[in-house]
Amino acid sequence: MSREVPFFNYPALFKEKESEYMGILRDVLSRGAYILQQELTEFEKHTAEFLGVKHVLGVADGTNALMLALRAIDIRPGDEVILPSHTYVATASAVHYTGGIPILVDCGSDHMIDPDSIRKSVSEKTRAIMPVQLNGRTADMDPILEIAKEHNLEIIEDAAQALGSRFKDQPAGSFGIAGSFSFYPAKLLGCFGDGGAIITNDDEIYEKLFLLRDHGRNRDGELVGWGTNCRLDNLQAAILDFKLQTYNENILRRREVAAMYQAGLGDLEELLLPPPPVEHGKHFDVYQNYEIEAEERDKLKVFLRERGVGTIIQFGAKALHQYPLGLDHFDLPYTERVYQRALLLPMHVALDNDDVEYVIETIRAFYGR
Repeated sequence: MSREVPFFNYPALFKEKESEYMGILRDVLSRGAYILQQELTEFEKHTAEFLGVKHVLGVADGTNALMLALRAIDIRPGDEVILPSHTYVATASAVHYTGGIPILVDCGSDHMIDPDSIRKSVSEKTRAIMPVQLNGRTADMDPILEIAKEHNLEIIEDAAQALGSRFKDQPAGSFGIAGSFSFYPAKLLGCFGDGGAIITNDDEIYEKLFLLRDHGRNRDGELVGWGTNCRLDNLQAAILDFKLQTYNENILRRREVAAMYQAGLGDLEELLLPPPPVEHGKHFDVYQNYEIEAEERDKLKVFLRERGVGTIIQFGAKALHQYPLGLDHFDLPYTERVYQRALLLPMHVALDNDDVEYVIETIRAFYGR
């Protein structure tokens, strides 16, 4: 019997706790507390405590978070920044619009940036490495940190999809000079519009970011330098701070869904699944997405759609180097493979167990199991 399992259920984000959200809306609007108010300060404080970092700065979105971080380390025209081709265009556009040159490298079988590809791409012009902590997983950061130290490079993490993910018990976003997060509605911690944050343990970088976020104004409102308008509005901050209170439950549910997919699909040789959730390994994954590789991917996608299961191919079904952007890159054999085979299955907290079982049964039926 068929059922509808949408790839993502946006209305459910609101309906689950509608009365609480309306209460927050009335409270903020009735006080006229729109910009740079207490709710933003509280959200930044609580997020810093959740991650165990010194500083969190709420900003307009994840793209601007990356741009401000690059400006804070003084990326200049001609500086090269290494990043994976398997990412959203925002990662590269942040480099482009700060004057830098994005250098695209390959990913590995876990779909994370490949350290060997990074090493081959370092040049005299390289200033920074930008690992993308993709799909709710943090890359193996040990070799990346080693390369950065060897060549005196900064690390800025694009952790838009990885809030709460850890590698060796250290949170995504905290390995380099700064890390960025996105609070787009479909993200792990999503607001009802656009939102983002930058984290850092460096006091000097934080002070630069603080000025950059709000037109170069200091805490007294005095203009002391150049900046831009890149503030996280107070209403979104209030929503996010409320959602953060139950965020660990969100992570737990996503890991339960991932475990169900692993149990139900792990025996199919036609598929390559993400690493399964483990409790005591090097990686603690939070499963923003569940990205599989599948034989006959396009036919599988159609088969699932016809039976009510929503799926997508990430980032518009092309890697960055496959778009007409003129980006420099070397051979990217695994990235090419990913975009011939990768598919995102439904992964969100509105899924119930019957939904997940239906997705599993439908995939198994496609492969004749």
